[in-house]
Amino acid sequence: MAATSPARFLDPTGERFGVPTFPWGWSHFFDPDLRTKAQLRAEGLSIAGLEVAGQLKWRSTRAGNVAGVRTANLYRRSAARPVRPLSPARERSLARAYLARCTCTGCGRLWDVCLPTSNGRMCPTGCAHADQLLEAAA
Repeated sequence: MAATSPARFLDPTGERFGVPTFPWGWSHFFDPDLRTKAQLRAEGLSIAGLEVAGQLKWRSTRAGNVAGVRTANLYRRSAARPVRPLSPARERSLARAYLARCTCTGCGRLWDVCLPTSNGRMCPTGCAHADQLLEAAA
């Protein structure tokens, strides 16, 4: 088995890595019930209270370690619970927070996109009050 072969990460019993380990894309061949956190969330399920049932490993140049290996935990779909729905109060709170992120602090104009904090949540094109507020802050 070559050092670059994805089979080097294959450990279905968990003897080498402590938990069952599969190369990226191979887990569904060994256990179709295993899902990543993102896959469970896309299905409307939560990982709250679940123990890690396995892991994926793959080689990546974006890995933040010397070996260049990335990992993702796997959870059992059959044990996952549905995501708890938002309460009306929390939904209103999130809507107000998003509205604040899209509103210029200088002129109060509402934008279709979130304004960056790097310019104090001011209009990207500049507004009438922007110069006065920036001078006062300096």
